[in-house]
Amino acid sequence: MTATQSAPASLDDEAVLLVGHGSRREKSNEQVRTLAADLEERLGVPVDAGFLELAEPAIDEAITGLASSVSAVTVVQLSLFAASHVKTDVPLAVQQARAAHEGTTIHSGAHLGVHPAIVDLLDDRAAAVEERLGVDRAEADVAVVLCARGSSDPDANADAHKLARLLYEGREFDRVEASFIGVTEPVLSETLHDLAKTRPDAVVVLPYMLGDGVLTGRIRDGADEFDDEYPYVDAAAGDPLGTDPRLLDVLGDRWQEARTDSVDMSCDTCKYKVELDGYEEDQGGARAMLRALTHQAEHADRADVDDDPHVHDAPEKHVAVCTNQTCAADGAPAVLERLRQAARDSDECDARITRSSCLGRCGEGPMVAVYPDGVWYGGVDADDAERVVSHHLDRDRIVSGLVDQTL
Repeated sequence: MTATQSAPASLDDEAVLLVGHGSRREKSNEQVRTLAADLEERLGVPVDAGFLELAEPAIDEAITGLASSVSAVTVVQLSLFAASHVKTDVPLAVQQARAAHEGTTIHSGAHLGVHPAIVDLLDDRAAAVEERLGVDRAEADVAVVLCARGSSDPDANADAHKLARLLYEGREFDRVEASFIGVTEPVLSETLHDLAKTRPDAVVVLPYMLGDGVLTGRIRDGADEFDDEYPYVDAAAGDPLGTDPRLLDVLGDRWQEARTDSVDMSCDTCKYKVELDGYEEDQGGARAMLRALTHQAEHADRADVDDDPHVHDAPEKHVAVCTNQTCAADGAPAVLERLRQAARDSDECDARITRSSCLGRCGEGPMVAVYPDGVWYGGVDADDAERVVSHHLDRDRIVSGLVDQTL
């Protein structure tokens, strides 16, 4: 154990929070709860389920429930790839929970990521489709398309290609291609049409999803349309990962890494850590944190899309109050409470007001950031809180005398 590592808590005084995304489909939320129960049986420690959005309990509520009975909580993420939820949203929630529960050790674990157990699971999903189609990869040319959701994070998309390559290595598939159902390229329809030119005997489409939802349905529809359009190729889609016990192998490894402070994230290719061509504006801890605060508002813009799986009600504004050491000493906790009280007293205010980590303006606070407006107020004191609410949050009138900067 290195000097930076801490000894794990006793299993008798430790709990795990399994964090899922959350869905309007209760079946998807129940999948997270099922995995939490199975993981509890596997690890021999209490495991609760929590959600980023759309379902309850939220991460902060779940940690509060666990912190009352144990001294250490390990957050394990039920996310396939390291995109913005993993890199910004969950770390922000964990940091806020640490500030709220100073007597509790809270470890933050990694996502599922690239793991041999997942490759093995995907191989079995492909074999099930082959059996349904009546083909054998050892005797026929079978191509596989691993179809993930797609992300604006190049690191996450690269892992989809890595998984596809690992599924190909050592197996008798004719080829294995990575594709995406949206956000980035190549999209599924393009990948399937390109594969048709090589004239395989069969194409197996594997939805790289945890649950059976809207996106999985789109992938199945894409495979069926391709099967109809190219009669010389048999094609079908497989099942998502579901609650397969092999996921517990991965979650168990991620738990052990987190509780021993040995989490290994892909910082060398993370757009929030290094400057990558085309993603320069996404770099930086403060920018990433504020992106997490505005996440719900961004999705709410798509509320007119009936089948968008990410549509959900969201507050009109997010207000972040820096409660880091310097701002806290200048009275930030009192500002936070007065803002919340003024918002509760207002009939017009539709805002979520939260703590935040350092906004990088130490000595100029307390800092208050209002999003999606991108307005930062500096030197705010408790007596200013009602003006921020009554002017800015209620009527969209910036309190000019307090403005520190706008983004």
